[in-house]
Amino acid sequence: MTPIRQSRGRSAALASAACALLVTGTVLTGCAEDPNEGTNGVGRLPAAKIQGKTRSAAESAGAVRVHGNVVSGGRTYALDMRLKDDGGDGSVTSKGATFQLLRIGEQLYVKADAEFWTHGSGQEEGGKADAAAASKLDGKFVKVPQGDPAYKKFSGFTDKGLLLDGLLTLHGTLATDGHDEEAGVRTIRVTGDKGSGGTLEVSLEGKPYPLRLERAGGAGTLTFSGWGEDFSLREPERNETVDYGKQLPSS
Repeated sequence: MTPIRQSRGRSAALASAACALLVTGTVLTGCAEDPNEGTNGVGRLPAAKIQGKTRSAAESAGAVRVHGNVVSGGRTYALDMRLKDDGGDGSVTSKGATFQLLRIGEQLYVKADAEFWTHGSGQEEGGKADAAAASKLDGKFVKVPQGDPAYKKFSGFTDKGLLLDGLLTLHGTLATDGHDEEAGVRTIRVTGDKGSGGTLEVSLEGKPYPLRLERAGGAGTLTFSGWGEDFSLREPERNETVDYGKQLPSS
């Protein structure tokens, strides 16, 4: 069950109401609270401009960590990825199977256990051969050929620009919906069609990075952190790597 979070906007409203009750013919100072005081100022902008600045900040950042769930094509993917312009690494889980991804430039690797590679082969003809092949891939970084159908699908999880472009979209009429906090950082909330088109928490501190996204139609919730924090990507050692050939086993 997701805990109900009390927004800064609600807190400010309660504080204002309390101040109003204390007024006894004398003008009180210090009661009014401006939730945008001392912020980067985007909270004072129209929702569409906030979204524009948020996308620009995300595109210009050199790196980011994306964590959460995405529903796509009827399947739920749990992501924990670190992304930057020339690659990324992390893990993806779907239907109980977890695999690691590593991309450096155009070179993509997948690392998973033998069960991942044999999933779907069952007892059909060729199943034993697939199992034998999969045992060689167990726990290894497997090079994904660029001509393999899996390359486009897997590399999409490691492509910062492509992934963020697909995620940071709110649908319908945009509006602001109060202030909140995400991981201790003050935010302004932007919604599409009053939330049914998605909800985005945008940082009011520093650059207006997106910090939390609830996708439209219940298609997942993601958090974004580590904006601009560079990290290194290491090529696997030769003894950690398997070059399976022109096409991977189907899984």
